[in-house]
Amino acid sequence: MEPKHSGWGIASFIISVAAGILIFATIVIAGVMETQTPGGLDENETVTGLIGLAIIGLMLADLLAFIFGIVGLVQRDTKKVFAILGIIFSGITLLGTLGLMVLGISME
Repeated sequence: MEPKHSGWGIASFIISVAAGILIFATIVIAGVMETQTPGGLDENETVTGLIGLAIIGLMLADLLAFIFGIVGLVQRDTKKVFAILGIIFSGITLLGTLGLMVLGISME
């Protein structure tokens, strides 16, 4: 009997792809708002806080996808494709987002 795909791996893949797309969209929206607001975004505005919370929440979801991928990878008698893809996608998204944060902090 051929092994089935890991449910944890499938969950990891779906969450990592969704979180990656939503993080990218949130960063693009923040960038557009920054360029279209005279003087840039004010750190004390509610919208700015909500954008930050959205990015942090999505990064936590991506971290969860990474953990799910590891769980799917260590399961016996299951296919590992989705678990590996989930780990790769979530890892790239997390590192890329953290890199952009470090870059933004260093430019101040």
